[in-house]
This record gives sequence, structure tokens and C-alpha cells, in this order.
Amino acid sequence: MEHLLVGELTSPGSSRQRTVTRPADQRNFPVSPTSRRVRLCNPQWVARTLLIVDDDAAFSDLAARVVTGWGHAVIGLAGSVAEGLARATELRPEMVLVDIGLPDGDGFSLTEQLVAMPWPMRVILISSDSDPANLAAARRAGATGFVPKDELSGVELRDYLEQG
Repeated sequence: MEHLLVGELTSPGSSRQRTVTRPADQRNFPVSPTSRRVRLCNPQWVARTLLIVDDDAAFSDLAARVVTGWGHAVIGLAGSVAEGLARATELRPEMVLVDIGLPDGDGFSLTEQLVAMPWPMRVILISSDSDPANLAAARRAGATGFVPKDELSGVELRDYLEQG
């Protein structure tokens, strides 16, 4: 169900803001002209720290803007398997968005190395190849899931990022 953004509020005793929405079909409620359509957020939502590993700088920038717009923090960018491993070790992100095709290897093997690190880290694989078999391969490698690049701003990626 689509919702309209009505405003932001802060819960008593908390500094975290929560989006207040109402169903888009309730037209009798006054809404400011700057309201926009958003999907209803999970009340248990927590901002995540992310590392993006992709050799396409324009895509990495776009992905960073999308997830930052959802309230998550992009703490690093990498363009290769080697750089992704180094940045993950240095930054210890909660989540890593990894392209399947990288110049010095593939995202599946990088995923296996990332999820084997001694701290918890979830990986979401991405690719311009939207072959449904990528999801099964991603899961075999230990990834949380797979999202085609052309669905970057879709609900599926956001759900992967926000699941507990």
C-alpha cells in the first residue's frame, strides 16, 4: 500500500525520528504540497552502515544516494575484490552491496570471503544481469539476496537492508 509522507516525529526518550504516513487514498486529510509517496516503514527499522563494491563509479554514486536517502550510512566505496576486502576489514560495515562482475574476480567469491569474517556482515549481490539464477547462486555464496541493478530503488533492496 502506498502512503503519503505527513511529517517526522521523535518518540519520547529517543532521538531517532520516525516517518509518519497515512494511506494515499485518504484524501480528506490535509497534506502539505511537499508530501511525497513512501512505503510504510517497519517500526523496528535501524539505520545500517554499508560498503558498496562496484567498479562502475557512476552506479556506486547512484546506489550511495539511494540508500542514503533511505537513512542508511554509506561508509565506503570499493572498485575491486581486493579493495572490497581491505575496506571491509578496515571499516567493518554491517552490510555490503557487491557487484557480481568485478575486474579482479567475482562477487560470489568475495561474498564467501566477507561472510567468513569474524564479525557479522550481510551481503547483497547486484548485477546488470537480471537472470533469476543469480538469486540461488547468491544464496549459495552466503549472501542475503540478489537485486538486479535496474531495480536498485525498488522495495526488494530496501527490504534486504532493513530486515533484522
